[in-house]
Amino acid sequence: MTDDGIPDDAEFALSSGVAAFEAKHFGRAMTLLSPLVADGDPEAMYRCAIMYQNGLGVTANADKAFELMKAAAEQGHPRSQHGLGFMYFEGECTAKNGEEAVRWFTRAAEQGLAGSRMTLAMIYEEGVLVERNPELARYWLKQAETSE
Repeated sequence: MTDDGIPDDAEFALSSGVAAFEAKHFGRAMTLLSPLVADGDPEAMYRCAIMYQNGLGVTANADKAFELMKAAAEQGHPRSQHGLGFMYFEGECTAKNGEEAVRWFTRAAEQGLAGSRMTLAMIYEEGVLVERNPELARYWLKQAETSE
């Protein structure tokens, strides 16, 4: 935002790109968000990763999807951390890895993401990709119930 309250170009491109993404105008979203990806914007990286992962407005590219999701997750972007957790959990865009899935879901859960908290509760309750741990399952379920 500039001093006079007008959004700067990057802010405007991000909000326009997110709006295009939400309206399912994926080609337009990619056009608006790609320059922000080059600048390292985690929200732009997250949205573009989803488009690359699913071939939305662009040719599907699992390697690029993983690269962008991981880069945004490493910057502390909670939805990217959750998305990266699912990539590891499902073996999509990367090899299945329970430890990495739990690590990224935990990072997102610690930032308050209810979906990550519920996912951790399920993982530990069912012993999916990690050893079953009813105590941790209860802990994350309780955390999910107190999420906003």
